[in-house]
Amino acid sequence: MGFFNIKGVIPPVITPFKENGQVDFEAFEKNILKWNDTGLSGYLILGSNGETPYIRETDKLKLVEIAKKNAAKDKYVFVGTGLESTGATIELTNKMAALGADATLVLTPGFFKDQMDEQALTQYYTQVADNSAIPVLIYNATKFTGVNIPAGAVSKLSQHPNIIGMKDSAGNIAQFMSFYTAGLADEFNMILGSASTWYPSLTIGIKTGIMALANCCPAACVQVQTLFEAGNYEASFALYKRLFPVNACVTGKLGVAALKYACTRLSYEGGSVCAPLLPLTAAQKKSVDDVLQKAELI
Repeated sequence: MGFFNIKGVIPPVITPFKENGQVDFEAFEKNILKWNDTGLSGYLILGSNGETPYIRETDKLKLVEIAKKNAAKDKYVFVGTGLESTGATIELTNKMAALGADATLVLTPGFFKDQMDEQALTQYYTQVADNSAIPVLIYNATKFTGVNIPAGAVSKLSQHPNIIGMKDSAGNIAQFMSFYTAGLADEFNMILGSASTWYPSLTIGIKTGIMALANCCPAACVQVQTLFEAGNYEASFALYKRLFPVNACVTGKLGVAALKYACTRLSYEGGSVCAPLLPLTAAQKKSVDDVLQKAELI
């Protein structure tokens, strides 16, 4: 696998929980084995949609161990290891490297968000990358952190030999272009972080999407790219339009509980959410069912 040429659809995989709040490792393993046959390029373990902030470190390590054991050999296994301090992030990253993780996705620290300016973020990622045993991907997720990494910082960091790309989850094509125009290293991987802009992103040259919708609709997300790259733009756009309301409802409006419910409805192991997240109400379940039916997924 060439880490300077990441391509395809990668889900930030859900973490099924039992009703008692414990991680359901058996359900997690079943999902990995089932996803192996869907055309996905790999898996992101411990992303935002994996409810990562709620998972203790011992369980994080076990999830990555299971993923590495069960992922098909041609699949990437990326791991989210971003914590609030530089030292803690480096420590967790190298524990995951020892388990065989292929690269780390490092979330921008955001607790002291007013101080996370271009200088602070450039230093943070540089120190993590200098001390990481595996390649580093920047993770820009303003929705969760309140921090939007400046294009100037991304430009500088793209030159680091151990920083290989960035997942940007803003869902904003104009922002994507601002990163490009700031100047990026030639081999730097710009990765889409929201299925809501999957087709438009393909039109500006994006090759990779790490998107929550790929948990429940992996083959369809892959097919949007396959059709586009075959030059069948009309069919690609039509499929994207059919998926768009699903993403808007399941990951945009209702969140992880809805994503997990959609997974369950589409024959994956959704499991429960981890408290303090709440399960869906009956009315919310119906709204998810309705949008899945309209998209001809159930």
